[in-house]
Amino acid sequence: MNIILISVIVLGVVGIFSATILYFAAQKFKVEEDARIDEIEAVLPGANCGGCGYPGCRGFADACVRSLEGKLCPVGGSAVMNKVAAILGAEVSAADPMVAVVRCQGSCEHRAKTNRYDGAKSCAIASALYAGETGCSFGCFGLGDCVGACQFGAIAMGADGLPVVDDDKCTACGACVKACPKNIIELRKKGPKSRRIYVGCVNKDKGVVTRKACSVGCIGCMKCQKECPFEAITVENNCAYIDFTKCRLCRKCVAVCPTHAIVEKNFPPKKEVSEQV
Repeated sequence: MNIILISVIVLGVVGIFSATILYFAAQKFKVEEDARIDEIEAVLPGANCGGCGYPGCRGFADACVRSLEGKLCPVGGSAVMNKVAAILGAEVSAADPMVAVVRCQGSCEHRAKTNRYDGAKSCAIASALYAGETGCSFGCFGLGDCVGACQFGAIAMGADGLPVVDDDKCTACGACVKACPKNIIELRKKGPKSRRIYVGCVNKDKGVVTRKACSVGCIGCMKCQKECPFEAITVENNCAYIDFTKCRLCRKCVAVCPTHAIVEKNFPPKKEVSEQV
């Protein structure tokens, strides 16, 4: 009994001594957290989508406390950022809303199939196995990885086999961009009245190869680049790209594109000019 009692006492003393050391060590090395982080996290949407570039809403809140410059919550938008700025006693500059766009028009109508894929319904898996069911190795697989990645129900597969983005639901979180193994989804400026112009193709093959594979693919003819008065278009690796920070939505490039690879979104129909006799 004496041995047991002594053992209990010794263990108790060691436990109390260790706890005391740990307590003072924790007090000495503890990191003081800014209380405003909790306040900011409370006004954030809580989607934890990562679209802001930080690991979850709390990571974004911590970054905002350090510096608000260049920060944007894609889900909450300017309304949420104004609340964050009010908590920090700062001002936030207005940011242009962004939206996801699908840079591929290769539906069955425009891009004939050369084989049939019979495997797991995943773009990532299919991409690791082969180039695709058509002659275009750059186009959309149409298996819906982007749809599964979207937390906001903003993407659905259209009747033509291509993803369709709902502008009103899209928060530009970028999840679909990361999910696409073909890199055909891009975040672009939403534009006034949701109007925007972009090249609906990422094919980097030579023009003759692209045209054979897809009737609406970009053939790198450079007509759009020469036509643009704002130097917003560049052609690299046989494919045109429109810089949305320079584009003024004049639509001159759309008119000269021989393959209709340039997409004009949400514009009213052009008025036909009647010839006067």
